[in-house]
Amino acid sequence: MTNKTSEAYLPTILSLRLLIGFLGERSQFAWWNTSFFGDYSLRSLEFVVPKTAPLAQYHGVVEAARRLHDEQVNVGSFHLFRLPEEVEQDLHALMGTDEGIRILQSAVQGKDVALAALSQMADSKESAMEGPASVGGIDQFGTHEVSSAIAAGYFFAFANQTRAYPYLMG
Repeated sequence: MTNKTSEAYLPTILSLRLLIGFLGERSQFAWWNTSFFGDYSLRSLEFVVPKTAPLAQYHGVVEAARRLHDEQVNVGSFHLFRLPEEVEQDLHALMGTDEGIRILQSAVQGKDVALAALSQMADSKESAMEGPASVGGIDQFGTHEVSSAIAAGYFFAFANQTRAYPYLMG
């Protein structure tokens, strides 16, 4: 994964994280028992951390999703919610920008809108992924093929009431 490739795909990766993070929350598909993207949560966070509430939402849902994925995926593998440290830092920085806020706002407009956006990111809607499934190596991360495979795996899982944990070999 080159810096040029990962930087070009950072908005796509952030969008995937936010869409899946939102869809995995209690009010949508309940893969994790959080509601960081609910109205009440945002108002509470704005009271506590007014300047960084969206960043707090992001990190809260990422941590919830990371824990579930870590339980399912082999140690030493990467997944959408556990990436190399430099990518994690770049995503944190992007989330702190106006572009990151726009990506977040478009990702959390509602369950049907989020599913439609995830479907558009998936080239193939026929990815019958269930449980842990390799979508390539970490050196392929940041490519359209891998992000599309990740989107397709999650889309299939949400659409069919199953669970998928796409991962990348380290």
